Amino acid sequence: MIGEASIIIEVSDAKDAGLRIEIIGGDVKAPYGDDIYAAVEEYVKDWFDLHRDLSPFYELAGGDPLLNEPVNQFYGLRVMGISDLFEAMCWGIIGQQINLAFAYTLKRRFVETYGRAVEANGEVYWLFPKPETIAALTVIDLEPLRMTVKKSEYLIETAKHIVSGKLTKEILLQGDSLETAEKQLVSIRGIGPWTAHYVIMRCLRFPTAFPIDDVGLHNAIKHVLGMDRKPTKKELLELSYGWSGWESYATFYLWRLLY
Repeated sequence: MIGEASIIIEVSDAKDAGLRIEIIGGDVKAPYGDDIYAAVEEYVKDWFDLHRDLSPFYELAGGDPLLNEPVNQFYGLRVMGISDLFEAMCWGIIGQQINLAFAYTLKRRFVETYGRAVEANGEVYWLFPKPETIAALTVIDLEPLRMTVKKSEYLIETAKHIVSGKLTKEILLQGDSLETAEKQLVSIRGIGPWTAHYVIMRCLRFPTAFPIDDVGLHNAIKHVLGMDRKPTKKELLELSYGWSGWESYATFYLWRLLY
């Protein structure tokens, strides 16, 4: 979604020319008209975090024993965004305390049950459910998806916060402060520090977001250092001391080692 328009785009590597963006279907003319190409270009730049200069991150990573390996392997990788706040929060809630494969399964069930399908070139693409749709549901409605009762409650309550206007991306960005945004997010039932920092990283795009309790991050560090156990929180704080200002990128690069 770009604003209220359902636009299907294909992004590919154009080698030395950068990224190639092609509009392949959807509401191409509404509501942007002839400005659709500029809107799509801006959306992709935000999605790939292309406005950010990564030179300072690479400079600090070059001398960091944890980051040297992933940076060498994945140089050029950027934190991929989730521009829609509701989608980012749902993905954070769905992924709590389960493995990634099952989280993807739950998300697919959720999207294909309550989202909207758009067709282009013979392929079906799914739009993420609108908060208005989820806010009108009950926990019983979500039972067939095999979602836990608590996660179902959290998803519905989050949708209601967004529909009511109490929670918006603009509100979270107002203070231009990670701490302020985190405080607002964790005040919502079902949103703990891990989910809050995940949302701040992927949706609000603060490079200082740091989901320090993330199991994947722990496993990646264990792998890089050849440890026979996961690092303690104290060890994590010591190991990440030099990441100041770039915690989200350090985390994202270490996550990539697990794929």
